[in-house]
Amino acid sequence: MYRVLSAALAVALFGGCATTSTSARSDAAAPATAYASTYVPIASNPVLISGATVLTGDGGRLENADVLLQDGRIAAVGTGLDVPANAQRVDGTGKWVTPGIIDVHSHLGVYPSPGASAHSDGNEATAPNTAQVWAEHSVWPQDPGFGAALAGGVTTLQILPGSANLVGGRGVTLKNIAATTVQDMKFPDAPYGLKMACGENPKRVYGEKGGPATRMGNVAGYRQALIDATDYRRTQAGDSPGKRDLKLETMAGAMDGDILVHIHCYRADEMVQMLDLAQEFGFQVTAFHHAVEAYKIADRLAADGVCGALWADWWGFKMEAFDGIQENIAIVDRAPGGCAIVHSDSDEGIQRLNQEAAKVIASARRAGLEITPEHAIRWVTENAARSLGVLERTGTLTPGKMGDVVLWNGNPFSVYALAEQVWIDGAHVYDRTDPARQPVSDFMLGQGAAATGGAR
Repeated sequence: MYRVLSAALAVALFGGCATTSTSARSDAAAPATAYASTYVPIASNPVLISGATVLTGDGGRLENADVLLQDGRIAAVGTGLDVPANAQRVDGTGKWVTPGIIDVHSHLGVYPSPGASAHSDGNEATAPNTAQVWAEHSVWPQDPGFGAALAGGVTTLQILPGSANLVGGRGVTLKNIAATTVQDMKFPDAPYGLKMACGENPKRVYGEKGGPATRMGNVAGYRQALIDATDYRRTQAGDSPGKRDLKLETMAGAMDGDILVHIHCYRADEMVQMLDLAQEFGFQVTAFHHAVEAYKIADRLAADGVCGALWADWWGFKMEAFDGIQENIAIVDRAPGGCAIVHSDSDEGIQRLNQEAAKVIASARRAGLEITPEHAIRWVTENAARSLGVLERTGTLTPGKMGDVVLWNGNPFSVYALAEQVWIDGAHVYDRTDPARQPVSDFMLGQGAAATGGAR
């Protein structure tokens, strides 16, 4: 126990030294930026993964290929690479390499484990519109779920508020590294997301709180919030901008496209209403989340440039979720220009997003649609990165992008698939065979010490 705890503590301390210094700020984060990212990649030597099946994340597949990480970036992918003498060499024979997995819908840190009301911080259910709140101000970096997600190959994730409100507030995109503060995990310069919700949740929560109590009340609430934001934006652009308003500032940012709009919505008819709302007020919907009826409007979603962030097979747990089909993702994906994403919304599902995607492949095959691994990986890499506004920096194994990479023991869409090793910005942050590279949060270290009475 002492050796395991000591190794884990060494990782935590080393990681803290490398990634949590508040004196080292991202170059792109100006001093005046509110709650700026302080993320600093862990220093790393070059790494060569050789002889693997490589899924590049953008539809490409290479057999018996190499991946070179250098200076925290993807340096090269292919064969016959020019490899630095000091590169760590990893034998990928019989194994598969993919970009790091990206989850666009997580509540880790705001609904951490163990579940307790004391740190249940995902829903500011005090008003139908709480656009002024930011999920990052609730994130608990010690949530053991972050480490469990890392063991599933997750390198980037968007933490969203819950879905109690019409407008729940801002989400934040994080790099999945061990850190003391959420600022030390923040993906540098990733745009904020705005979480909205339609349907049953807001009307259920506020039906006994003075409304809205109906779907028509929901839509009226969005429209009023956007009308107020339009007025605020006009005033702020004038000679006398007046008092700053955090709620209206966020709504205006979404209308301007600076904040990406992610909407919890299940039914096809309601998604179309939200698209009409976007047209009325001139903003872009980035993605509909959950969206069990997205298959009914797959062409419309593609035409409007809207992604579907979806489950493989969740359905039927409330009325608006009853019309789901297992081919949902495949149909959204199949539409010309379609953008399908597999998401979790679960501290358990985030640990196996690759296998959730495998369910979609199997469901599509039963319907007569063959989907290759090199295409399916896009649902948890390229498309996910696009919806978070970070595709230029991660999501594919393109030279120059962040060195976010997973080495799998085999085909990642097998039921036996395991993430063996994980790199984030070129740093070796997880190894299934090495306890010293299996990050353990301070909270979990404390639990281990308590269980042994503090004995060493």
